[in-house]
Amino acid sequence: MSAFALSVILVSPKTPGNIGSAARAMKNMGAADLRIVAPRCNVLDSEALAFSVHAEDLIRQAPIVDTLEEAISDLDFVMGTTARQRDDLPEPIFPSEVKTLLSSYQKVGIVFGREESGLTTEELARCQSILRIPTSDYASLNLAQAVLLCCYELMQADRSSGAPVTQPAEATEIAPREQMERFYEQLEDFLLKVQYTDKPRVKHKMRQMRKVFDQARMNEEQIRMLRGLWAQALWAAKTKKFVIED
Repeated sequence: MSAFALSVILVSPKTPGNIGSAARAMKNMGAADLRIVAPRCNVLDSEALAFSVHAEDLIRQAPIVDTLEEAISDLDFVMGTTARQRDDLPEPIFPSEVKTLLSSYQKVGIVFGREESGLTTEELARCQSILRIPTSDYASLNLAQAVLLCCYELMQADRSSGAPVTQPAEATEIAPREQMERFYEQLEDFLLKVQYTDKPRVKHKMRQMRKVFDQARMNEEQIRMLRGLWAQALWAAKTKKFVIED
């Protein structure tokens, strides 16, 4: 049985041809779940369908959503791609190095950014791992090239199972991204209310917090426990129902 199911997420693609070429690259490598966030072109344009060759079905079936958060809500491990290091984010790793991280996950996603500017820092902060494709000093790859190379490496990671990368795996206890995002929303609110940080600095602090908690790979019960703790702490502070003794 396959170790994980692979999804490819394209954020704000600009040209239909790039969407079609990316879909073709996916199908070449055995990936079948394409998701598109806020496209800046007609996804079903004739150019997209022509460039996809035999992968037209991936484009027609691809869900189109408004935000990255929606696109990754059901995934339990998300990788973002970038050509450069960003402050407050995990150190980028090469696609070939991510193989050892995937054994615990059922639904894995790779996020690719805009053709001209890539992913924003905030979008990358929603990813648990950052991928950088090793290249020469000229580090710019087109969208389809990046999709092809990343899917190839992940297909290699899955080959030992003897099954294609698109088949579902056995259930995992790791919480999906939707629950993690609700967790981070409550954590941000908590940090502000206890004055651990302030609004001008909270985004920076939350990127640091995401690095810590994403590495913990928490399950749903652990998330509920922490959310309950913070809710109780806020209630106690608001109602003055606690006494701190030395």
